[in-house]
Amino acid sequence: MLPSFLQRSRTVAGPGFNRWIIPPAALAVHLCIGQVYATSVYKQALVDHFDTSQTAIGVVFSIAIVMLGLSAAVFGTWVDRNGPRAAMFVSACCWTAGFLVGSAGIATGQLWLLYLGYGVIGGIGLGIGYISPVSTLIKWFPDRPGLATGMAIMGFGGGALVASPLSNQLLTAYSGGDIADVDGSAVARLFLTLGVVYFVVMMFGVFTVRVAPPDYAPAGFDPSTVKKKALVTTSNVSAANAIKAPQFWLLWVVLFCNVTAGIGILEQASPMIQDFFRDGTTSAITAVAAGGFVGLLSLGNMAGRFVWSSTSDIIGRKRIYMVYLGVGAVLYATLALAGQTSTALFVLLALVILSFYGGGFATIPAYLRDLFGTYQVGAIHGRLLTAWAAAGVAGPLIVNRFLDARGEPGSLVAADYRPALLTMVVLLVVGFVANLLVRPVSSALHEPETPAAPTATGAGAPSTTGRRG
Repeated sequence: MLPSFLQRSRTVAGPGFNRWIIPPAALAVHLCIGQVYATSVYKQALVDHFDTSQTAIGVVFSIAIVMLGLSAAVFGTWVDRNGPRAAMFVSACCWTAGFLVGSAGIATGQLWLLYLGYGVIGGIGLGIGYISPVSTLIKWFPDRPGLATGMAIMGFGGGALVASPLSNQLLTAYSGGDIADVDGSAVARLFLTLGVVYFVVMMFGVFTVRVAPPDYAPAGFDPSTVKKKALVTTSNVSAANAIKAPQFWLLWVVLFCNVTAGIGILEQASPMIQDFFRDGTTSAITAVAAGGFVGLLSLGNMAGRFVWSSTSDIIGRKRIYMVYLGVGAVLYATLALAGQTSTALFVLLALVILSFYGGGFATIPAYLRDLFGTYQVGAIHGRLLTAWAAAGVAGPLIVNRFLDARGEPGSLVAADYRPALLTMVVLLVVGFVANLLVRPVSSALHEPETPAAPTATGAGAPSTTGRRG
């Protein structure tokens, strides 16, 4: 039984509530859990501290992403039923606990505790937090679902934009002012600090978020225009029926391929840029500059989630995924074959690739809404994120296995990354084909009763039938 302040009935918006308050509430959670994209900043310090391989430390990231997908799938229906406030609160508690347990593991030299804390417990917080605002946003913005989910989910992509420089500053301070002398103790203290800070920020989202009343529609929105768009339905499909549809599994393949390719860069970003421009004895890119590159990639990831998902409202979800996967494959091939010729070219290619990666994440909830309706879109989204869990294993495993076979960390060069990057090109082509095969969902899977279409209630405000939260 949930405490009264977390119950869904206490979070229904009252008359005059401004729907534009919801995206910042979602951002408060997503910016915090998006720190998972900044793990490459301290990855080498953990390799040295535990005296182990890049693959062993990469497993921490993989476990977190696996648990994200699994927890999103398992708790998706629970999140839809109990609302975003309860989900955000549970997410904050798990995410913070993950940092605290992980810090203890680093401080005591117990790698399994880092796996349990940041990987398992933190990963559960990632999954619940990630899906917590999606259904709510889509119902507040039926006129612009791509824009709505993009505004919130861009925070997840932008988490490293905040976490990367913050982590560098804290690690410098905890290492006596020398970023090159980071040890396990400094990373342990970093985890403690981030755990506390993120809990406070996420509480802002917990107590700000509201759900739309059942009859809510923004002013000027005509639901009848929705059906006129290709692949868009006004009917509803339950989460149980969605997984029976081939469209669900085609989108699973699309998401898996897009995410695996993106993680291939993200998980290795900081050492990757140094290795690409190594002159044989000395790294041409400093650790501080590499950390800045991670933050820059985060900016591309974040911008893509907003810009490309908003564009999908205009050109359609299927077409935008043709861009993500088709153009992405060309860019990946260029990075593999010519990325080392120019720092500017390398950074530009990586930025656009990561913008497509982020755009894919932000667009998928709207794609699901188009195909399956709004009835249980949060739960369907949660189940689809098992593709992210699989990609969280596949992406780092592909890259780290290739790199471990090519040489020792600190001695790798651009050519050592080529086999892994070309493998990503193949995956993107597979995803491109899967997206081409997507068709409207069969009416046999639709719910027998479709709720009556809402009517506008004036000036973007909910109707007066909603309760004040």
